[in-house]
Amino acid sequence: MTTPAPSPASAPASASASAELLPTATPARTRAAVRELLRPHRGLAAAGLGLMVAATAVGLLTQPLLGRIVDVVTEHRSADALTTPVLALAAVAAVQGVTTALGMSLVSRLGETVLARLRELFVERALSLPLERLERTGSGDLNARVTRDVSRVAEAVRTALPELVRSGLSIVLTVVALAVLDWRFLPAALLAVPVQAHTARWYVRNAVPLYAKERIATGAQQQQLLDSIGGARTVRAHRLQDAHLGRVTARSRGAVELTMRGVRLVLRFYGRLHIAEYVGLAAVLVTGFWLVRSGSVSVGTATAAALYFHSLFGPVNTALVLLDDAQSATAGLARLVGVVDEPPAPVTRSDDRGAGDPSVVLSGVVHAYVPGRPVLHGVDLEVRPKERVALVGTTGSGKTTLAKLVAGLHRPQEGKVEVAGVAPDESGRTVGLVTQEVHVFAGPLADDLRLARPDASEEELREALTAVGALGWVESLPEGIATVVGDGGHRLTADRAQQLALGRLLLADPPVVVLDEATAEAGSSGARLLDEAAERTLRGRTALVVAHRLSQAATADRVVVLSEGRVVQSGTHDQLRATEGPYADLWAAWSGSRSPDDVHEPG
Repeated sequence: MTTPAPSPASAPASASASAELLPTATPARTRAAVRELLRPHRGLAAAGLGLMVAATAVGLLTQPLLGRIVDVVTEHRSADALTTPVLALAAVAAVQGVTTALGMSLVSRLGETVLARLRELFVERALSLPLERLERTGSGDLNARVTRDVSRVAEAVRTALPELVRSGLSIVLTVVALAVLDWRFLPAALLAVPVQAHTARWYVRNAVPLYAKERIATGAQQQQLLDSIGGARTVRAHRLQDAHLGRVTARSRGAVELTMRGVRLVLRFYGRLHIAEYVGLAAVLVTGFWLVRSGSVSVGTATAAALYFHSLFGPVNTALVLLDDAQSATAGLARLVGVVDEPPAPVTRSDDRGAGDPSVVLSGVVHAYVPGRPVLHGVDLEVRPKERVALVGTTGSGKTTLAKLVAGLHRPQEGKVEVAGVAPDESGRTVGLVTQEVHVFAGPLADDLRLARPDASEEELREALTAVGALGWVESLPEGIATVVGDGGHRLTADRAQQLALGRLLLADPPVVVLDEATAEAGSSGARLLDEAAERTLRGRTALVVAHRLSQAATADRVVVLSEGRVVQSGTHDQLRATEGPYADLWAAWSGSRSPDDVHEPG
């Protein structure tokens, strides 16, 4: 018997509608976070900026040297007079190239260092968020942030940031150089500034909210896809395919419309920039013509001024065009900072665990994923210390929901759930949970196990593997316990991945264990081995087991039968089998239809 999460009573069709997206930081908070990240690296920032200033300043000698060459030619001087400015041009190119490379390298290193720290903070906080918060949010929004948003910020740091620094310095120093040639060139060049400033303000004003909406729409789209695919069995069972397809289509259409709005915005942005270029260049050329005609400057000086303004096309357009990447990255950065600023789950010290052998008590528990549609109705249940209780019921009866409440993934809308006398999310490492879906982390298998206990010795790892019946196949791997598993490494079958999860549970050594169909992924050949591994894992612990096979219920101390979110039977396997009721019917159907290779509970 399998139970999707959430259960059918909660209607996965509405899950995405009730999902709460994680917060996005305000612009002020995002800027403050960047300053905090940069503060430890002020020396590196100063060195990189200093080299970039030097490179830009040296490069600005190119235009006067070209103007000097023009004067030599127009004055019909000898070819020898060209030697000095030509050699100087070569020296300028060499020095500028070296200093630019070094400066860009330092700026890039600064960006990568800050980005790495931001990633660490994001992952640290994401892993420490209250489990109930993540359950309400869903994994789609978090996945969008850790993939798309991190990628956008990383791309901006590697490309946009160094270019933006270089462009900004070029603009400032070129304007100064124009004024040094002749102050009258400066007003002519500045005629382009109003158009550029207006264009920049217009773009930022429209782009910031647009990209923020696009990120939110993308996260909602990804969440809807995950909800629909993850709950596919329930969606099909309740014939909700059309409704889910409509929701996916609507979310996708919304994301596409926002993307196209962004494309149109960028095209209009480029058109306005071209107008600014034409206005400024025409003004500088007219000013140069007037000054040369009046004898105020030479042809070479006017040429240098025109070249200076023309050289502004590149950095100005680069800086303004990079606003597109900057705004996109800023929107992603705000979403990352929003997660970093989320309060973590309260940390309970390991010595705060319940003393002795804790019990599990549910009193009048009511829970609903959607208001007005409760999944559990006034459930009362007590699991005594070291007692093993199996939860049995048809699909949608509320077994998984009850298991998640005990594990602390949800809080009940009404009633109380207590583990060792406190709420599950306040009980520290008292409760351990293994579900049907487990993850094998990329890296050495030993590291995967040490996630549960970082200080575990290799001998302790082998003892845990022996207990769950996995040591034999682990030692047969190419490098034994050091073999790299997960993505990019040795792929493990579903039953072997479950054995690792049970091994981690043994190493964590919680006094209370919740198994939510933890052996359901095994085929018939691996079912017996996983059941034996689960049996050894639960030994001596308080346990709540969502039974996937009735053979698991038969070995429990007590069986609790759920139906439509209510406890309808409770007793030992023998008592319930001998009594007319849902459990006896399930047992009769299961034992009468199974073959030696068919150990799954029907329904």
